[in-house]
Amino acid sequence: MEVTVEIPDELARQLQIDRAALSRHILENLVVEAYKSEKITSAEVGRILNLPSRFAVDGFLKTHEAYLHYAESDLEQDIETLNQLRSQPG
Repeated sequence: MEVTVEIPDELARQLQIDRAALSRHILENLVVEAYKSEKITSAEVGRILNLPSRFAVDGFLKTHEAYLHYAESDLEQDIETLNQLRSQPG
C-alpha cells in the first residue's frame, strides 16, 4: 500500500531530510507502534523492515524502547519447562 502524507513546508525545512529517509522514518515508527501494541510480532518487524537477523531486530526494537513482550505468566511457563527438562533422564 502506498500512502501520501502532506507535511507543512515549515516542518519539512526543519526536518531537513530527504523523502526516502522520511519515508523510512515513518515506516519504522509505524512498525514500532504496531509491535508495542502487540499487533505484530518481532519476526514481522524483521520482515517488514528487511532486517538481516534476529539480532538486528532485537537491536532495532531496543533502540526504539520497544521491549520483549514477556509477562509473569511467560516466566512461570519457562520455569516449568526448565524443571521438566531437568527431571528428564539423560
